[in-house]
Amino acid sequence: MSRIHYGWVIVATGAVMTCVAMGAMFALPVYLQPIADETGWTRAGISMAMTIGFIVMGVAGFFWGTLTDRIGARPVVLVAAFILGGGLYLASTTSDLVVFQFAYGGLVGMAGGAFFAPLMATTVGWFDKHRSLAVSLVSLGAGVAPMVMTPFASILIEAFGWRSAMSMTAIGATALLAPAGLLIRRAPQAAPDANPASGQDVAPHQPAPTTAFAALRTPQFVVLAATFFLCCAAHSGPIFHTVSYAMLCGIPALAAASIYSVEGLAGLFGRVVFGLAADRLGVKKVIIAGLALQAVGIYAYIYVTRLTDFYMLAVVLGMAYGGVMPLYAVLAREYFGPHVMGTVLGAATMTSSIGMAFGPVGGGWLYDTYGSYHFLYIASAAIGVAAAIMALAFPPPRQVGGAPTATAPA
Repeated sequence: MSRIHYGWVIVATGAVMTCVAMGAMFALPVYLQPIADETGWTRAGISMAMTIGFIVMGVAGFFWGTLTDRIGARPVVLVAAFILGGGLYLASTTSDLVVFQFAYGGLVGMAGGAFFAPLMATTVGWFDKHRSLAVSLVSLGAGVAPMVMTPFASILIEAFGWRSAMSMTAIGATALLAPAGLLIRRAPQAAPDANPASGQDVAPHQPAPTTAFAALRTPQFVVLAATFFLCCAAHSGPIFHTVSYAMLCGIPALAAASIYSVEGLAGLFGRVVFGLAADRLGVKKVIIAGLALQAVGIYAYIYVTRLTDFYMLAVVLGMAYGGVMPLYAVLAREYFGPHVMGTVLGAATMTSSIGMAFGPVGGGWLYDTYGSYHFLYIASAAIGVAAAIMALAFPPPRQVGGAPTATAPA
């Protein structure tokens, strides 16, 4: 099977793995109310597990990404599959909040960090053309996850209770992820890209950093990481707390959970549309437009109370953050060579996960303090505007790390 043909196998496998892994981790919002009702734990305390998870996922992502540069993604995702299952199962059996936070935040978060950077770094290595579309299709798994895992978790919770639902998810996720991980393989060494993409200004060749970590000190990485951080800090709170907010507006639990399904469906279209647009118009322009749209969608939540309104905003927000997120990997590939992609994406993921960590606990604290989620949406929209402004500072792609940076035309 040719290099590019097996690349599409990597894309399909990566989409399945991100769906299962991210869906299992990000289903916690639908567990929030049942866990609070049974255990008496505060929303902030339960949400803290997700905050810990984001932080651990970021730090672990840096470790997993660096390890991927050395040994490849296959052993990384296989180990992570079993850590994920073990963390979910432990969280489902404990009666202690600290243990729950360690299991869901520590172990599940550690496993979650093993999928984005390693799979994205592997995917971009398989493609010279259609790179934006390829990574966007891999990230479809994350978009499908709310459509599949979140409603499925809600059904299991109603039928068996949250503990049994979480333990079933632990077993099922491991059983799916481990065999899929065997299909992941490194790309053959690719020839350097010969032609820059149309519409992109490529700066003169820069001296190659002597190590992967030297790439982390470049202006390109600083702006990339800062934009990724602000983008995730903006949408993490609204993503995590919107189900609870909808329920407070009088929407039934299952219907409220379906908002995530709408976001996921919109994210599918967003990933494909944004990926195709980025291949043709340039990644930077598409990212800036998506970040601006995200900020507008977040702010508008303070005006909605009906399910149809929530659905409309879910379409906007799902397309925006769903379309933008995978493009950071493409932008990184335009700046850095394939031999350091795991380290670069791992470090960028670490900063984004720190940004994601603020939303759940911050939203829980704002609600516990003021009895309203409006302040969460206002603050998140402001951060979203800052992300769009930061994206304007992206420098032209350069030849960093010893590899040409512009992709071939789509």
